[in-house]
Amino acid sequence: MSNPEKKKTIKTSIGGQAVIEGVMMRGPKVTALSVRMPDQSISTEEWATPDGNKWYKKTPFIRGIFNFIESMTCGYQSLMKAAEKAGLDDDEEPSKFEQKLRDMLGDKFMPFLEGCILLFSLVMALFFFAFLPTTIVNLLNGVITHPLALSALEGLTKIAILIVYLAAISNMSDIKRVFMYHGAEHKTIFCYEHGEELTVENVRKYKRFHPRCGTSFLVIVLLLSILVSSLISWDNLWVRVGLKVLCLPVIMSLSYECIKFAGRHDNLFTRILSAPGLWTQRLTTKEPDDSMIEVAIAAMKDVIPENGEDIICGRCK
Repeated sequence: MSNPEKKKTIKTSIGGQAVIEGVMMRGPKVTALSVRMPDQSISTEEWATPDGNKWYKKTPFIRGIFNFIESMTCGYQSLMKAAEKAGLDDDEEPSKFEQKLRDMLGDKFMPFLEGCILLFSLVMALFFFAFLPTTIVNLLNGVITHPLALSALEGLTKIAILIVYLAAISNMSDIKRVFMYHGAEHKTIFCYEHGEELTVENVRKYKRFHPRCGTSFLVIVLLLSILVSSLISWDNLWVRVGLKVLCLPVIMSLSYECIKFAGRHDNLFTRILSAPGLWTQRLTTKEPDDSMIEVAIAAMKDVIPENGEDIICGRCK
């Protein structure tokens, strides 16, 4: 039996995100969100993808930060829309505090809420991956005297925190379903890149691991941060943490370029570069069922441009 993965013909710029009971796909011109409704029908909503031709979205080593922020914002908005469509908010009454904020802010309530949640997510990420590992390992400063040994232990602590967190949430029922939709998203993109018709049967046979996944981006950010941290002194805990935070935009920009490069090329170097992220996707993706694949296909079909402007590499091998 032939392996469909060996017949790769193109690489596309189309990417996506799994959401609650659905998939968001983002093409060069159109973004589509498809959600499995409570009555088992599929609801698809489209909106224009923000212009990607602005200079700060195309300039290497600058575009990474802006595209990351835009992707985070789009992803959160898609998540909220999916939750509403899937009926998760139907029985929830707003608290007095929330209702007061709604009355005060009016149409600005949702942007305000989105900003608060994104800020909270950033603070928690910095706490768990910048402050906490450094603080834990710093307790051994003096017992372990070599700076590189301390940095290596700090890096292992970061990796352990990530793996334990992902393993813990991957078996929660709601998160597991999101991870299954994540697998459907990857399989659908792979099927399209191989030039096959987007049917459930065709999509099902592809792998659920994709090198351009956000999981791979986060893993590369983590690994690069470990390398950069090894160059920062352990003399002062707060100075070390502060310098790591200041280096984060540079690390994210480099990570974005790595993901872009891996997405355009398939060789020994990019396979090594992609390997940690692909391994981690064993935790963040699950095999989808056919109904989930149908949802991913619905979103994908709506974002494929007729002129092929999404193709970033033709007949890649």
